Amino acid sequence: MTRRELREHCFKMLFCADFYPAEETARQLERYFEAPEEEETTPEGEIQILHRVDMEDKDREYLLKKAGAALDRVPELDAGINAVAEGWKTRRMGKVDLTILRLALYEILYDEEIPEKVAINEAVELAKKFGGNDSPSFINGVLARLVKGREEAGGEDRTKTVS
Repeated sequence: MTRRELREHCFKMLFCADFYPAEETARQLERYFEAPEEEETTPEGEIQILHRVDMEDKDREYLLKKAGAALDRVPELDAGINAVAEGWKTRRMGKVDLTILRLALYEILYDEEIPEKVAINEAVELAKKFGGNDSPSFINGVLARLVKGREEAGGEDRTKTVS
């Protein structure tokens, strides 16, 4: 499974888990893999798979670990988002945009294998697919301010290590 596909599954897991009380989070993450396959027919008559969770055990374990770690850090992630999202506190944001921001910020702060620029670009792609018309520019703007703030505060700039 590609990193993009894994990221999309992680986004969906985080999105779904946000609708349940914290004590049910672990069970809801596990239930994600029990969801039936979903498809739709495009206007051109092609069948498009919307949701399929058929994957290898290593991918399931990776997703459970990553989604769980991101959910454990939601208060910290939200504080970071609130610090830079002018006029848009997390409690007012749409669930899709908020989930994308949380996932991207988690990757920026904690996933050493993902360069900041990649995390931002992938978040924008998720916003194009799942968000509203203004979501991609909103996501890009908030994440750019987060990265700039980290750089100004002397935080690690992993974008410079990308070759």
